[in-house]
Amino acid sequence: MEKKEFHVVAETGIHARPATLLVQTASKFSSDVNLEYKGKSVNLKSIMGVMSLGVGQGSDVTITAEGADEADAIAAIAETMQKEGLSE
Repeated sequence: MEKKEFHVVAETGIHARPATLLVQTASKFSSDVNLEYKGKSVNLKSIMGVMSLGVGQGSDVTITAEGADEADAIAAIAETMQKEGLSE
């Protein structure tokens, strides 16, 4: 299992547009990808799950991936987080 922590710096947190991009990125991989925030874990391939967490600016989130392409999944998600200005 691969695991990576992110500190959300985007002013609006993980709102609709970046959440959609993260879901699209995670959906490209066969691994199970989850987003953990405040003790709750949701499937990162589910837009409703991601939005239900209400991740705001200054939040710390953990993304985990488990499966055949877990390392690639984490790398792609980290790249998306940085490209979208969600994390440093």
